[in-house]
Amino acid sequence: MPVSLSADDQYSAWTGLVYIFNLIVGTGALTLPAAFLKAGWGLGVGLIVLLAIISFVTATFVLEAMSCANFIVRYKRMKALSRVSQRISRANQIQSETEDEADDPNEDAPLFTPTEDTLDRFPSLPHYFFSLSEKLEMSDMANLFFGRVGQILFFLCFAIYLYGDLAIYTAVVSKSLGDVICTYEPNGTASCGDNLPPETACWEGFSLTRLSIYRIFVAIFLGCMGPFAFFNVQKTKYLQLCTSFMRWLAFSVMISLAVRQLILKGAQGHPHVANTTGLPALLGASVYSFMCHHSLPGLIAPISGNNHIKRLLGMDYAIIAIFYLLLSLTGVFAFAQPDELYTLVFNPRCSTSSIEDSLIMRLIGYFLALFPVFTLSTSFPIIAITLRNNLQNATLGTNVASYPWVVRRLLFPCLSVIPPVLVALISEKLEILVRITGSFAGAGIQYIIPAFLVYYARKEVMKMSTGDSENIYASPFKSTVWVVAVLLWAVACIILVFGMVVSEFVN
Repeated sequence: MPVSLSADDQYSAWTGLVYIFNLIVGTGALTLPAAFLKAGWGLGVGLIVLLAIISFVTATFVLEAMSCANFIVRYKRMKALSRVSQRISRANQIQSETEDEADDPNEDAPLFTPTEDTLDRFPSLPHYFFSLSEKLEMSDMANLFFGRVGQILFFLCFAIYLYGDLAIYTAVVSKSLGDVICTYEPNGTASCGDNLPPETACWEGFSLTRLSIYRIFVAIFLGCMGPFAFFNVQKTKYLQLCTSFMRWLAFSVMISLAVRQLILKGAQGHPHVANTTGLPALLGASVYSFMCHHSLPGLIAPISGNNHIKRLLGMDYAIIAIFYLLLSLTGVFAFAQPDELYTLVFNPRCSTSSIEDSLIMRLIGYFLALFPVFTLSTSFPIIAITLRNNLQNATLGTNVASYPWVVRRLLFPCLSVIPPVLVALISEKLEILVRITGSFAGAGIQYIIPAFLVYYARKEVMKMSTGDSENIYASPFKSTVWVVAVLLWAVACIILVFGMVVSEFVN
């Protein structure tokens, strides 16, 4: 349902720019250096730039669809007000004919009575109808523009993506804790992370393996974070600021340490320029790394004075693309074998880190290794609750309160947290989880859904508009060719990754 925002709920455009940056730059970026190593630095640079452009195109599609949804909601609201006003006018007219003091003013009469002629002129007022001020989530737009089948497909794609997100968060947190706590170094080598097989002992003289410790931490993570799915949890402003600061600090430190490594010891990594066999892994990680479309409406609506939002959004994507290239290129050349989770390469015990054994560097190394634990643990409950609510809306509808307490309060919270945790228990391979989430469900949310939303939104507005109205939030990519091109790109991504997954499974 659309939600009107008060002035207290709004923030400046530059604040919104920072929020969008923090939303996009997350765990997906931590898998990019390893993906660059497999696909080659030249192919990686080209794909990052291409995906940044395509993701920006579809982000503008979401903006246009949101403004069109505002147009339709406000137009229908004004039309309903017109019918009510006309009924009041007719009632007042009848009353004035029967009362002696018909000349007295009627306090119940509206100050402004819209007529059909007024409605015909309103579509030419873009500042009123075309707006982003009302918060319309992607699910609201799907219900507005899609049929029943489209709505079902939308919620399925949305749920699969959120399930994948939760599985990745669980695996990243558990893997980070396991790699920090396990101290056994076989044959005297200081190796860790993906350089050691899961069957390696965690501590010398103990039978517990690294895989067992990983699964124990998965269970502990479920016990600590899972119960939040049974309640309504909201992030406080200070918690958001804290996690945002830690994210900026951690990524800046990683880039700085990699540059320092290159200056002091030269290039330790020698990646290929291009290796097509690593393209699916890079594609999945890159698509996942530019994901923000599912939460974009909620971040855009509170921005005050959002007339220049397209320019700011383009600036955001340009900065993020440069940020990703710096992180990936410095990592792939500074270290011979970056881990799938890039933060683990800075663990002081890892042979890939080559960081001197000083107290300050060890503290920095442990901070970076535990960085995903701090940030993802605060996001897990929010995503779990979002998934729970979407599952309820897709299956129970709006009349949720009429169902038994066990269904509402126990079944759906369990359905939101247990399946992704089981996936994380089965596989600790982040590359596989990111590839499936990013290339399949991620492609749907980032490419397919925005393309269809803007296509049907334009058709609906054309039915209501007189044709002379201007949507200041319209995407610069107005031609239907762009919609078709995005859909073809999404299909190509899905086919490429699906073929590679099948090939790996057969081999």
